[in-house]
Amino acid sequence: MLGKFLFDGDKKLYLRGVTYGTFRPGEDDSGYPDPARVDADFQEMALNGVNAVRTYSVPPGYLLEAAARHGLWVLIGLPWEQHVAFLEERALADSIEQRVREGVRACAGHPAVLGYAVGNEIPAPIVRWHGKRRVERFLRMLYEAAKDEDPDALITYVNFPTTEYLQLPFLDFHCFNVYLETDRQLESYLARLQNIAGDRPLVMAEIGLDSRRHGEERQAESVEGQVRVSFATGCAGAFVFAWTDEWHRGGYEVEDWDFGLTDRRRRPKAALAAVRRAFREVPFGPLAEWPKVSVVVCAHNGAGTLRWCLDGLRNLDYPDYEVIVVDDGSADSTAEIARECGFPAISTPSLGLSSARNTGLEAASGEIVAYIDCDARPDRDWLRYLAAAFRASDHAGVGGPNVPPPDGWVADCVANAPGGPVHVLLSDREAEHIPGCNMAFRRQRLIDVGGFDPRFRAAGDDVDVCWRLQERGETLGFSAGAVVGHRARDSVRAYWRQQIGYGRAEALLERKWPAKYNAGGHHSWAGRLYGNGVADGLLPRRWRVYYGRWGSNLFQAMYKTGPPTLGSLALIPEWYLVIALLAALSALGALWTPLLAALPLATAATGLLVAQAFAGGRRANQGMPRRRRRGLRSFLLTTSLHMLQPLARLCGRLRSGLTPWRWRGPGSHSFPRPRSWTLWSESWRSLEGWVGSLEHALRQGGTAVVRGGDFDRWDLELRGGLLGRTRILTAVEEHGHGRQLVRFGFRPRPTWGALLLVAFFGLAAIPAALAGAFAAAAVLGLILALVLGVTARDCARAVGSAKCAADGLADEVLRGDQAVRELAAAAAEGEISTSRREGLPKVGRA
Repeated sequence: MLGKFLFDGDKKLYLRGVTYGTFRPGEDDSGYPDPARVDADFQEMALNGVNAVRTYSVPPGYLLEAAARHGLWVLIGLPWEQHVAFLEERALADSIEQRVREGVRACAGHPAVLGYAVGNEIPAPIVRWHGKRRVERFLRMLYEAAKDEDPDALITYVNFPTTEYLQLPFLDFHCFNVYLETDRQLESYLARLQNIAGDRPLVMAEIGLDSRRHGEERQAESVEGQVRVSFATGCAGAFVFAWTDEWHRGGYEVEDWDFGLTDRRRRPKAALAAVRRAFREVPFGPLAEWPKVSVVVCAHNGAGTLRWCLDGLRNLDYPDYEVIVVDDGSADSTAEIARECGFPAISTPSLGLSSARNTGLEAASGEIVAYIDCDARPDRDWLRYLAAAFRASDHAGVGGPNVPPPDGWVADCVANAPGGPVHVLLSDREAEHIPGCNMAFRRQRLIDVGGFDPRFRAAGDDVDVCWRLQERGETLGFSAGAVVGHRARDSVRAYWRQQIGYGRAEALLERKWPAKYNAGGHHSWAGRLYGNGVADGLLPRRWRVYYGRWGSNLFQAMYKTGPPTLGSLALIPEWYLVIALLAALSALGALWTPLLAALPLATAATGLLVAQAFAGGRRANQGMPRRRRRGLRSFLLTTSLHMLQPLARLCGRLRSGLTPWRWRGPGSHSFPRPRSWTLWSESWRSLEGWVGSLEHALRQGGTAVVRGGDFDRWDLELRGGLLGRTRILTAVEEHGHGRQLVRFGFRPRPTWGALLLVAFFGLAAIPAALAGAFAAAAVLGLILALVLGVTARDCARAVGSAKCAADGLADEVLRGDQAVRELAAAAAEGEISTSRREGLPKVGRA
């Protein structure tokens, strides 16, 4: 298994399956037909392109032998009393575990066994009765029990839409029973399920349609569409329910449902031929034309992984693509390896990642340009999934999952630590950000935004290009099937250096996009982050399940809120600065004993950091596949990386100027007092137009601007720094004939953080002086003076930026008004035609 797909050795395995059973118990009481009937059924399945069978109970040995003879994999269901409140009695729960163990033990090691399903559709009322977490813990216990009996087998649980909110990250792959008749509904819902499955394969355990109610032709059409949609959306397999109409359940023959591909006498229905066609063309049916794709690999001293990457590119299953390797001034054998693999490199001086990406863009001849890192390896159908996503949408760019392959226990821990490349989704299929190790763009649209910004030499280029595309009104898509395996750093030192580099990239991004960052220098994504090691708060995210009235909703989804503020404080790199400040105040306790009260706060802040790392390491270890866990050492290393990552980011941010006390904008200052500023214009604009023009001028100058809300008595707020800001209020006087007097009010204000610091140090300095601790009072007074000075400076900067932008706007309006007067005078003298005068542009528009 690798990422979102299953493999048989090195061969990718798409499960083209049917369900088998349940049947009336025979003489051997096995619940399956006699060996001859089973062999005939399996032979017919194989002839129709089926390679997997799902059973609902532990099969007899002769069924597994027949499956092996005909090349069929068997997904074995382990039945138990999931329709009752199974956790109410400890004896029943223990009995279920024992039967799961016995069922796995009976089949363990057989070459036809694909894996085991430790449950199937626990009814929603039962889950609601026991509670979500208790059921999750019980299923994990069954998973561990099955793994104990057959460690090499794959273990899953078959869920369904009514309990999709169950979080089961420990499963080897995810299975769902889904019955949606229209392709569009199924495609939309599978996109959701892919995000629920995360980096695990998703298999449709049951799809189908009843021919008794809908007719055989409609059944054939619907089932073929369901199979095609399942694989086209990135599923690793699909089981059609069922092979035959013969169905026995609860001691009775089911005679009023006909879901089978064959009837009760094994005569083929039209659906069998339809499924055979769909299975033959997995994962995509024939398209009239696949667009040409140019794959760009940028490498700087990437000899250690480049061959692995290029071998994967050479084996892609795609009809029309080229590979462009850009050697960005490597000092190793990167160029020689590219040549040996059949892809001569374009060698350039070491100008950085963005420059190398642009070099590849210039050399590309494809309609689509796909980028992959030299330490990543694509799935063989990578380009097909990307191209299909482009064909089905108007997205400017499309990305896919990046999944860390097995690469040693240290790399596994790094892969589950925060700070790795993740994708950010606004919806199940629209992205806010796609990471650079797996992204593709329409070539012309990437050229239209100017390609990649060369200032980003090692990281941040992907974020920047996504923002620039979205600024132009473009959208980004996400395809769950477009998978690449992306190696994580294999040492703590390499991880530390990577995170410092990401901190530097954040500083560059903040300098270019100041309005997207808050006063602390952090950007808040509108979408949800997906990927291994995504940092979460100390306390688990709050969740609410939409059950519907009395638990009756058919699709019961889980909705998450943000992490609690207290639990998420330790996630920010600047938390280390808070600890340092509290430690410094504690040290001043040597001069004045009451300041020792800061020592418990410093201890608590440090404890919160450790607890956050501990919780992150625990979550990462629980979600790691069992075969890749290394017990206590994996947990301890992952926990340590959760502590190191924000510190490394802090170092990179501070070295590159992304400090809490930074300033972005013009260097002008103006005394921080409330003031008004007026502008006379002879070209009419709306109030929104004037405010928008001022906002545009401020942003052009690099000032961070926030718009006022519906309940605010101000229009714009300028961030002068961490401690000071200025708010702008606008009014327009109408003086007839399009003439206006525009008034801008500038109101400097300290931030809440400044007020708290002033109050704290002021209230601490006075008692220290009264107590005779003059040294401590002097130090506290100096800190208070520093806070007041910085606050005044920040407010002065904000006022100066506002005045500078307003002066520029006034000059623009003055030039526009003067041009209008000159043209009007010339027109009156007959020097220009009326038609030309009517074609004049609006003047003074920003």
